[in-house]
Amino acid sequence: MLPRLSALLHADLAIDLGTAATRVALPGEGVVLEEPSVVAVSRTANRLLSGGCAVGHLARQMLGRTPDSVSVVRPLAGGVITNFHLCEAMLRYFLRKARPLRFGLRPRLLMAAPACLTPVEKHAIYTSAHRAGAGQVMLVGVAQAAALGLRLPVAEPVASMLIDIGAGATEVAVLSLGGVVSQHSCHTGGDQMDQAIVDHLRRSHALRIGLSTAEQLRMELGSAWPIDDQRSTEVCGLDLANGLPRRMEINAAEVRAALAAPLEKILETIRTTLDRCSPDLVSDLVDRGVQLCGGGALLAGVDRWITQRTGLPAHVAAEPLTAVVQGTLTCLEHLDTWRSFVESSDASF
Repeated sequence: MLPRLSALLHADLAIDLGTAATRVALPGEGVVLEEPSVVAVSRTANRLLSGGCAVGHLARQMLGRTPDSVSVVRPLAGGVITNFHLCEAMLRYFLRKARPLRFGLRPRLLMAAPACLTPVEKHAIYTSAHRAGAGQVMLVGVAQAAALGLRLPVAEPVASMLIDIGAGATEVAVLSLGGVVSQHSCHTGGDQMDQAIVDHLRRSHALRIGLSTAEQLRMELGSAWPIDDQRSTEVCGLDLANGLPRRMEINAAEVRAALAAPLEKILETIRTTLDRCSPDLVSDLVDRGVQLCGGGALLAGVDRWITQRTGLPAHVAAEPLTAVVQGTLTCLEHLDTWRSFVESSDASF
């Protein structure tokens, strides 16, 4: 009786704690929160602005437009917590916004985490979540969560492959019979693509632009495969020669050339993952193809580029941004079925 009553009063939450965005889903309701993983901090007082509410969308609006006394930062990089205090404050804000505490009882969290995390980095996630207000904290691998979110037949004796291109990292995994057969990751994603665009404009045109401008260029003109190289847009930045503002036209072909280096790193990760698979599994993948998810999957032509470079049919998921959180929610709702995917800091789990 008491366990059943406790389950009714507690709130179970599925969380995709991403480098660029955090998404929270509730059983029976789906995704209820999706906000940028950023916070605005007063440098002098070392505290969050707006009474602790300068998180997510509000903090993102301040990015690149703050005085010296204010800093807008990401508490995570590549799925790893880089600022323990700020991550805790951000999580606390998101938990309260997604579902207020019921009768003071702490919620149970299932969080998606990269497989490459060290025990110390996992411990940081556990501790941050507990201090943010969680009762029990469990982790599921990003690859397993994405596979469930994409509804791949991971429990069947057939190979399923997915590529999750996030903001700070890319995870590639092959699953079969309910387990991970081969998995590899690299610290290359949307952030590194944006930095590549910034570096290209600095080297080739002596023009300095911000990362937010580079992100906009990637979304508007970026591609992995030639689509329409005549597309162009005007970009404004600082001339490195005289320190004055300057405008210039940049076309899609130039942006694609800037993205070549980070894309090659992702390709190498794909090849490393495939190299660890048996010929029978690779044969399955030739027939079934590869599923792409994450924000990087929205890069124009990336599916065709992967197909041409690997020989495997690549398909972008219908909802690439929410595949991980949807899979985390599926795992949470059917915890007995997918218990092998989950680890917990609670020894009684």
